[in-house]
Amino acid sequence: MLRESLVLDGELVVPHEGRLHFGELQHRARRRGRNALKAAAERPAYLIAFDVLEAAGAELLDRPYRERRAILEDLFAGDVLGAPFTLCPATTDRATALDWLDPAWGAVGVEGVVVKGSEQPYLCGQRAWIKVRSRTTAEELIGGVTGTLSSPVSLLLARYDGAGHLRLIARSTPLATAVRRDPAGRLRDAGSDHPWHGRRFSAGWGIRGDLEYRPVRPELVAEFQADTAIDEGHYRHPVRFVRLRDDLGVEQVPPFGA
Repeated sequence: MLRESLVLDGELVVPHEGRLHFGELQHRARRRGRNALKAAAERPAYLIAFDVLEAAGAELLDRPYRERRAILEDLFAGDVLGAPFTLCPATTDRATALDWLDPAWGAVGVEGVVVKGSEQPYLCGQRAWIKVRSRTTAEELIGGVTGTLSSPVSLLLARYDGAGHLRLIARSTPLATAVRRDPAGRLRDAGSDHPWHGRRFSAGWGIRGDLEYRPVRPELVAEFQADTAIDEGHYRHPVRFVRLRDDLGVEQVPPFGA
């Protein structure tokens, strides 16, 4: 129990296998009753505290962020807050912030940084902060498309796993009209021998129903840009198609999970 009433802003995380694991967090959120208690014991959750909005009975929304941050740090230093609460790191040093944007942090589940003004009050319901995601590029096979072969709306990107199965790893953002011309003339319809023939994919997080897509022959290699939010080999957010890689063959695409 906390020694005083607080209102915090933060993010729930579930660490697993050395990283912040979004899939395990989703798993925890779906549990109910005794299963929820069991999941809490097996995979404890933590709250990474970003901000404090009320402390010692005083509302802090109009106070500048630098003051709210100092109060938050004092709550941890004075042992008012401790596990399962964790203080989010912060810095005013540009070099440190750039280091936190290294894509290597993605391996432990850190996606980037949030930029806040030191004199900024807490603006409820507004996008007053800037989220800067770490980004990297990679290559995958085009395994399917939404839309038509002549005018694909988005790409379903895949890699082969160690057993030779074609695994969906990402879906692209909608392609701009000019960008569609690059893959459109080269996509070939796949028959019943396609690994995804009859396979259903979810339309997206929080969306009911299946994704309507068309399998294509997995023979084109696409370069894409993505953030570093990867869960069990799958990109959590849509990726941006960059170009086709005619210089790479199917066998040169890294395997699933690499």
